[in-house]
Amino acid sequence: MSEEIQVCLSMKISIITVVYNGKIHIEDCIKSIINQSFSAIEYIVIDGGSTDGTLDIIEKYQPYISHLISEKDKGLYDAINKGIALASGDLIGLLNADDMLADEQVLAKIAAAFQKDKNMEGVHGDLNYIMPESLKVIRKWRGKQASFKEIEQGWMPAHPTLYLKRSLFDNYGNYALDLGTAADYDLMLRYFHTHKIKTSYLPLLMVNMRTGGISNNSLKSLCKAFLNDYRALQKNAIPIPLVVILRKKLSKIIQFW
Repeated sequence: MSEEIQVCLSMKISIITVVYNGKIHIEDCIKSIINQSFSAIEYIVIDGGSTDGTLDIIEKYQPYISHLISEKDKGLYDAINKGIALASGDLIGLLNADDMLADEQVLAKIAAAFQKDKNMEGVHGDLNYIMPESLKVIRKWRGKQASFKEIEQGWMPAHPTLYLKRSLFDNYGNYALDLGTAADYDLMLRYFHTHKIKTSYLPLLMVNMRTGGISNNSLKSLCKAFLNDYRALQKNAIPIPLVVILRKKLSKIIQFW
């Protein structure tokens, strides 16, 4: 029996996609999941009540979708939490509706990493930012095996590449709904820093992410993101939060080369 078949028999990955009026790119997202060589996938789609034809596209792939909810929600992270509540996989990962898994082997390699180390609680990898239509790479987020101190000083993994054991959400909580765009940063601080979960960096390109996220599309959004980051750092008792935010922002400059 091959290693991949053994992994498939013993592990299931739940993938959550949240979408609202995303008909332009949702099909690319779905195809990147259903084309994976790894087959033990529970695919969960949480739609915010789209009115632009998104649901028509999703329904074309109904046989591949384990759970579909379409209703109004309280925002992105409320929708993600709904997906987590439905998830029954050993691992949970997120894939935004505008994004794609980088190739057909991504999930198989993630599963193999967890299979190799039974004590592993999370993995993360690399991400490319791409132009929405041309798919040209304009920025590269390359991860690393970071120390506890580096997390405390502002380093963070690329959230769309983060795959976590489902039990962590039961033990340490879901995404906070009062921190805006910093809900993912708060969760990573809570897991990596406060609870010191065991994670591993995989030197693997996992996600191609289209640019234009909700936290960086205007000066007002940038200011809100700054304040939300500050609140997340305070909540998790990180020393000197203003310095940490500055380090966090500066660390991203290298991603453009």
